Amino acid sequence: MRLSTLIFLGFSVVIVLSLVDSYVNNLLSDKVNQNIVFLTRSEAVIRNSSRLHKSIIEMQSGFRGYLLTDEQEFLQPYFSGLKVIPRLFNEQRALIKESDVQSRKLDSIARLHQEWINYANSLIEAKKESLEESRVSNRYQYLFENKLRKQVGKKINDNIASIFRRFDRLEYQVRENRRDQLLLSIDRTKTFSFIFSMLTVAVGVMSGIYIVLLISRRIKQMVNLAESISKGQFILVKDNKNDELTSLSNSLNIMSTELSKNISELEKRNRELNQFAYVVSHDLKAPIRGIYNVVQWIEEDLGEEISSEMRKYLNIIPQRINRMEDLIHGLLDYARISRDKPVKEVVDVNIMLQGIAEMLVPESFRLNIDKMPVLFTEKIRLEQVFSNLISNAVKYSKGENPAIEIQSEEKLNAFQFKVIDNGIGIDPQYHSKIFEIFQTLREKHDKESTGIGLAIVKRIIEEKQSTIKVESEPGKGTAFIFTWPKD
Repeated sequence: MRLSTLIFLGFSVVIVLSLVDSYVNNLLSDKVNQNIVFLTRSEAVIRNSSRLHKSIIEMQSGFRGYLLTDEQEFLQPYFSGLKVIPRLFNEQRALIKESDVQSRKLDSIARLHQEWINYANSLIEAKKESLEESRVSNRYQYLFENKLRKQVGKKINDNIASIFRRFDRLEYQVRENRRDQLLLSIDRTKTFSFIFSMLTVAVGVMSGIYIVLLISRRIKQMVNLAESISKGQFILVKDNKNDELTSLSNSLNIMSTELSKNISELEKRNRELNQFAYVVSHDLKAPIRGIYNVVQWIEEDLGEEISSEMRKYLNIIPQRINRMEDLIHGLLDYARISRDKPVKEVVDVNIMLQGIAEMLVPESFRLNIDKMPVLFTEKIRLEQVFSNLISNAVKYSKGENPAIEIQSEEKLNAFQFKVIDNGIGIDPQYHSKIFEIFQTLREKHDKESTGIGLAIVKRIIEEKQSTIKVESEPGKGTAFIFTWPKD
């Protein structure tokens, strides 16, 4: 499966969980809102029920007061109730329209209340008639004896009060249930939100960890492969996945295979070149030795017969032969720099320089060597550099009071060395030219001047990714300054 598909699936699962979480939370929130709306409406029902019951009681109290005192003022709450109570009934019906039980109870209260109103109106009218005639009318007397004394109105009012109590009790019970449902809905909302949030986080984290581990493990394999290639170990990495990183793995494997093939080919070519170089050097030396032998035979056979002019020419031939041999050895050394890999070892530079000086520096030279470091490096290469520079200083010395000074200075990641002489110096126009192969400032007939020594020095130092430069003027000596890595 491709990495992009895995990442897409991981994000898809997280998005789906988030959507489900949002949907469930929305449903639970609607449930919470419904319960809150019901509780709010229930409070209004109880409040309206209390007002309605209170208004009915006030009508009853005014009615009784009027019958006892014959005062019209007592009927004011009664007539006010006739206007207010129908409106309260309508408001209550609107609030409890979703509850059939409560609606039936309210209808019973309304029917009983209307029955009581009819009963009260008949007594009030009869009472008014008796007051107007200044005597107790037969109708009022009849109603008083058959209705009032028999507590017909009281029974109606008791029934109304009883229904109101049942009405309120049921409303309180339902409201309590709704309150419990509200609390349960809130708890469920919190629980489901927590569960889905944890699931989302868990899926996201696990998906991220899985993808990171998958990618990092394979990238680590590729890094190890690259490091192995850099060390000359041309291994292959196994990758049976079919995703974006597989193409990179295949490319690295192809590169490793090709490099291994090329390195093998190069090693083969190097072996052939080494063999060729030694064969050529041997074949070149053979005619050179033959020429030298011929010159000796001529000198031995002719002896005194050789003229001074001819002897002069014969003396030049050995010089040219020696120069040719030096060139051959120099070319072999130059060609061997990149192929040979000397072993690193602990090198006391001071001891090494003392040994070089004993072989190359004549006793007439004044030699001064500063305190030198101890390095873990390729001794042969460093020895080649110092040998060529010291030999160069000896070659180009002045006749009087020749001196050579070698200095050392520690830098951040390397040591800087200076080989200073008080010789004939070098014109600045030749400072870069002297490091080119076969370039020399001495006469061509000089056997010691091959023009390869400084080229070897520069190539060795460049192989070490270091630098070398020269500071010199004609007649003021020369200073070769180069750096060498600490490790």
